[in-house]
Amino acid sequence: MDFIKTTEQDSNFNHLEKMSVRELLTNINAEDKTVPLAVEKAIPSIEKLVDQIVEKLSNGGRLFYIGAGTSGRLGIVDASECPPTFGVPHELVVGLIAGGDSAIRKAVEFAEDSTTQGWEDLKSHNINKNDVVVGIAASGTTPYVIGALKACNDNNIITGCITCNHNSPLSQTAQFPIEVIVGPEFVTGSSRMKAGTAQKLVLNMITTSTMIKLGRVKGNKMVDMQLSNNKLVDRGTKMVMNELNITEIEAKKLLDKYESVRASVNAYKSGK
Repeated sequence: MDFIKTTEQDSNFNHLEKMSVRELLTNINAEDKTVPLAVEKAIPSIEKLVDQIVEKLSNGGRLFYIGAGTSGRLGIVDASECPPTFGVPHELVVGLIAGGDSAIRKAVEFAEDSTTQGWEDLKSHNINKNDVVVGIAASGTTPYVIGALKACNDNNIITGCITCNHNSPLSQTAQFPIEVIVGPEFVTGSSRMKAGTAQKLVLNMITTSTMIKLGRVKGNKMVDMQLSNNKLVDRGTKMVMNELNITEIEAKKLLDKYESVRASVNAYKSGK
């Protein structure tokens, strides 16, 4: 199948500068509505990758996201939310971006064009065959990401990818590719829009389903979340109250002592 870069195709709309604000917002929203449907079509591919991630993380491995620009930033956002949400170590899910941490806020020119730096960045984290590396690139052509995945394949490290073009070089490199075909962007080529939204949805699905399968959610509650602010302490208190049918004061005392919803509930049930 030929590689067609649909992310670069001409927008379905023209003369954007002549539209009213309401027209712009309505048309952007209309395009955005198509994204979840495109993600739905990719669920079988997402499932295959998640199964690999769960297996590796259950046996002491780690998950790495690697990307450039918007894609890299989205991976970092998803990785950084795992410790506070699920109470896992910061090194369990790691996001890497071309150009290093400074590229999170400001673009680093030509950083994504290196075919070797991605693997060097992974090696700095002692990447090994127990880990999984997921490349993120809307176009599926980013050299930094493709080079990293090729090196991973050569070193028997499981690779996946999230891209928004069919049969891209990245999809052909990854062992477990995910392709979410969102079509042309509202502003031609601006893949921070629909493609970025699609990538974020898929990342949410990957880490949330993985953490649930790893036992980091009970019922539908984030019982291992870090109690790092008053809002989360209040949420945790309500969880303990409801689970144990005790007063708010009792629940708060348990949380203060054990600093975890799960630990508080387990301690109370064991009579400690």
